[in-house]
Amino acid sequence: MSQSYKGKGVFRPTLLSAAVAAVSVSLPAFAAEEGVSNTLEEVTVTGFRKSVMDAIDTKREATGVVEAISAEDIGKLPDSSIAESISRLPGLTSQRLDGRASRVSIRGFGENESATTFNGREQVSIGDNRGVEFDLYPSEIMSGVTVHKTPTADLGAEGIAGVIDMQSVKPLDRGERVIKVNSQYEMTSFDKLNPDGEDSGHRATLSYIDQFADDRIGVAFAYNTMSSPNQEERWNSWGYRTDTPGLEGYSVLGGAKPFVRSSVLDRDSAMLVLQAQPNDRLDLTFDSLYVDFNDEKILRGIEVPFAWGQGEVVANEIDEATGFVTDGTVLDQRVVVRNDMESREAKLNSFGFNAKYDATDSLILEFDASHSKVERKIWSFESYSGTGRGDSLGVGEDIGYTFRSGNTGALFTHQLDYSDWDLIKLGGPLSWGASTALNSKYGLEEGDVLYNSAQDGFINAPEIDDELSTFKLAATQMVDLGVVNEISFGVSHRAREKSKDSNGYYMTLANFDGESEGMLTVPEEYRLGTVSLDFIGMGNMVAYDSAGLLADGYYDLLDESLTGIQHLTKSFTVSEDVTAAFAQAGIDTEIAGMPLTGSVGMRYVYTDQRSEGYAGTVNADGLVEALATDVSHDYDHWLPSLNLSLALDEQQTVRFGAAKTISRPRMDEMNASQEVTYSPTPNADGYYWTVTGGNPNLEPKESLGLDLTYENYFSDEGYFSVAYFWKDLKQWIFDGNYELDMSGVADPATGEVPEESLAFASGKVNGGGGTLQGYEVSATLPFNMFSEALDGFGVIASHTGITSDVEDQHGNDYELPGLSDRIESLTLYYDNYGFSARTSVRKRSDFKGEVYGLGFDTTQVDVLGETIVDAQLGYDFGEAGFTGLDGLSVYLQGTNLTDEPFTTLSGDNELQVRDYQSYGKTYLLGFSYEF
Repeated sequence: MSQSYKGKGVFRPTLLSAAVAAVSVSLPAFAAEEGVSNTLEEVTVTGFRKSVMDAIDTKREATGVVEAISAEDIGKLPDSSIAESISRLPGLTSQRLDGRASRVSIRGFGENESATTFNGREQVSIGDNRGVEFDLYPSEIMSGVTVHKTPTADLGAEGIAGVIDMQSVKPLDRGERVIKVNSQYEMTSFDKLNPDGEDSGHRATLSYIDQFADDRIGVAFAYNTMSSPNQEERWNSWGYRTDTPGLEGYSVLGGAKPFVRSSVLDRDSAMLVLQAQPNDRLDLTFDSLYVDFNDEKILRGIEVPFAWGQGEVVANEIDEATGFVTDGTVLDQRVVVRNDMESREAKLNSFGFNAKYDATDSLILEFDASHSKVERKIWSFESYSGTGRGDSLGVGEDIGYTFRSGNTGALFTHQLDYSDWDLIKLGGPLSWGASTALNSKYGLEEGDVLYNSAQDGFINAPEIDDELSTFKLAATQMVDLGVVNEISFGVSHRAREKSKDSNGYYMTLANFDGESEGMLTVPEEYRLGTVSLDFIGMGNMVAYDSAGLLADGYYDLLDESLTGIQHLTKSFTVSEDVTAAFAQAGIDTEIAGMPLTGSVGMRYVYTDQRSEGYAGTVNADGLVEALATDVSHDYDHWLPSLNLSLALDEQQTVRFGAAKTISRPRMDEMNASQEVTYSPTPNADGYYWTVTGGNPNLEPKESLGLDLTYENYFSDEGYFSVAYFWKDLKQWIFDGNYELDMSGVADPATGEVPEESLAFASGKVNGGGGTLQGYEVSATLPFNMFSEALDGFGVIASHTGITSDVEDQHGNDYELPGLSDRIESLTLYYDNYGFSARTSVRKRSDFKGEVYGLGFDTTQVDVLGETIVDAQLGYDFGEAGFTGLDGLSVYLQGTNLTDEPFTTLSGDNELQVRDYQSYGKTYLLGFSYEF
């Protein structure tokens, strides 16, 4: 390790849910009666049922334990993103972001513990860390997904939870020309919550597959465009205070920030696949994926201080069992009226080339290379207005709150009219912050600031760049060595660099000269009307074009990083060079006359990582001083794996898997940016330096996992499975302290190198661990097993139970992020004679989830369990026998039909609601036509 510091489609699209498996019962075998002649008629199964069969075949033929989503071709996957589709698979679930499934958990592990690949290649992420946000990927242009729950040595990525591999279509495998279009109209159940919002949108996909030169060259192209509206009524709290004067020991609402949100996700995606087989031995494939992603949000609401505000709090009613003030009033309080906007933009480019060559009848050579890059920009703009500047200026009022049942937050009472343009004016009504740089601008001293001289609004603007290049060389040799029938081996290299640049800006009205009366009536041309906040009892509030005001020069900006060190400590560049080699033997033998297949392998992974950032401090003038940092660290791992599959008979299989796996640290935890303070005299523990921030010397978490599965494939359309899994977790990552040698490092405040080098550092550390174990029961049951009259009906369901016993480095209990102890899914379907119907339910229990907090930091919160209900109806005219309309399908889809909220808590008390988010329902009406 070295360290240095430097100077400054058709309804058949519902096929995706086919992979969802089901809680099952033991099924009887139906044998023909002796002496009865059976006449077999070949039946072509298409649509949803075909996807069920394809997914079952993938699961049955896999070397390890997998779950699969299969599509007949591109354009048939119904959900807006891959996350919504794979969250119905056994053992998998997702966390919603702004109403859409985004982050995926596998068997109780959060998204940062799994790897995501596209055509076998690791993917970049638009988030701050490794976890992929799947709403970036449109399901319409994917041909399928395979989730590897037990690893094999040849997998190109590592993750304790598993590997999610998305696949593009292979045009030569299709074997025919396909030209297909589909289009959908989308609407939400909420009317426009903001006057400048949208409550309807559209989606459209064009796909083309063809073959040329006697089927030696193939091309597949898909383009998808989407403008998807989403709306929300959110009750949000600052938190809860337990030391309120006069109410010490009771839990009182500290403050609330409820709002309504209207957003539109615009996403344009294009995929191109070129495949060539110039002869029977060589297969060349080039694929590319482009995604342009823009999520625009409009947020308006009223921020109300309570126990952490200026007014006196009176408790009207207290729940004595919990000490929670359920009904209270804050006297003579001022509020902040918010007109905010947010834009999240990302562009993804991915290119890959794969060549497979059958050098001989028994030797296959493979070369694979790829490059992917994502650029993400967030622009979050807050505009403040109120009745007057400062804590005690302007018009105040008594505001009451009463908490409602069902974790829905509080309902407020008030007297003022927040839709009155003469009352509510632009400017900072509360003294939330004052930059020392701004104080100097107005000739003010810190003690002179009796009103907000800095914040009439604020802009957060973090940026992410993530770039990844990979290549792989591999070979597979068929052999006859007793139990071993093939040997594969290879090497690979991944070079990844991820950078985050954290930016923030104070907004101050351009006409403000430091005087308290410097507020501004909203000009007529920027007024948009009003927004209703009746859902929290606050009536109507003013709605204005805040972005237009900013663009037209009504605000001055000042960089917060001049005085706020938090931007420095959140900015970083992390680079990883990962070199891997693997050897794997295929197993094919018999035990007691029963076929035993599988693989045993070893993967060696060497990682050389580098983290660049800043060491900074705030000097005596209140300004940030910083030095560049550059820290290198390397480590390696040996990762053995074993997968065995014993066929008890033609339909029953027992699988066993054992493997050592790793999950790399989050990138924001590895960053080399730190707040550094030097004191010429040591503290009580003998340290001269105090360091807080990232820890570039973190190493991966480790796991030894076992998996035992019984599978019964009782028909082409049905199966039953029971699985048990267990993982021993080590080197987990927790908050902690460690000693750091600062020899040769200059004090950023003085620029001089002190003689003393001993540092007390706080951040993330490796340590602790424990176990996680669970079981899965899943099945797909076609009802035609019971009667031909029920042909086309079926049920798909699954149940997963998980427990964990994990402790931190101090022996304290720890709950893994993303872990729900119960995950369940159920799909009822009918698909026959061109008519399709499906109802799907997915359910998960409470869990620890990550959400964006202040400054777009990821914050861990307690998320309540939820049940999501979706449904589809569809009709395929060609399959129904209307030859003149062959290729035409229509369908209707509804998501979140029960308006299930997303609810988080602050602390263990279920009354202390942090967030209650209601998204309403979403409906899609569409058609698909295949030429």
